[in-house]
Amino acid sequence: MRRETQLLVLAKTPVAGRVKTRLCPPLTPFEAAAVAEAALADTLEAVASTRADRRVLVLDGAAGPWLPHGIEVIRQRGRGLDERLAHAFEDAGTPALLIGMDTPQVSASLLEHALASLAQTDAVLGPARDGGYWAIGLKRPDPNVFLGVPMSSSRTLACQRERLAALGLGVADLPTLTDVDTFEDASAVASEARGRRFAAMVESAAAVS
Repeated sequence: MRRETQLLVLAKTPVAGRVKTRLCPPLTPFEAAAVAEAALADTLEAVASTRADRRVLVLDGAAGPWLPHGIEVIRQRGRGLDERLAHAFEDAGTPALLIGMDTPQVSASLLEHALASLAQTDAVLGPARDGGYWAIGLKRPDPNVFLGVPMSSSRTLACQRERLAALGLGVADLPTLTDVDTFEDASAVASEARGRRFAAMVESAAAVS
């Protein structure tokens, strides 16, 4: 029997001073929040355009007008990112693919490719160029996949691979993407995402700053 496919987005409500603070300078906190909102909106639009059975925003904060129809919202739980990831999979159920709000260049076709890959193995990982990862998928929830893995580090991807291997899980790689941490990253991603809200917002903010 085919199991339900799920796409999860782990995100913060884009509030000035709480999101994308590494974009400042050159951006102001309000410009950085506007860029973050555009990134989140583009990411959710891609998720909403997939054929996934269930689409869930795992949110720290309150939903806003950027939330498209057809996406459920559940509250983030946990303190560190490792706990929040573990709880997200536990609360939503699996199999599931989880992404963040830092890769607004992601497309519906790439996400569907990732879900198809997950159907063939235990886990999938989407490497990021900074040494982290932009996506992780699990066929079954297990908090041991995440708890104690160092997050937001240039070693995060390598450590996550080691943990998955230690648990005996087969892993398939997804394409490598640039995630948005710095303004240099934002400019690079904007060049890959022409015509989207994120690219327009980055270009507008750059022109003002």
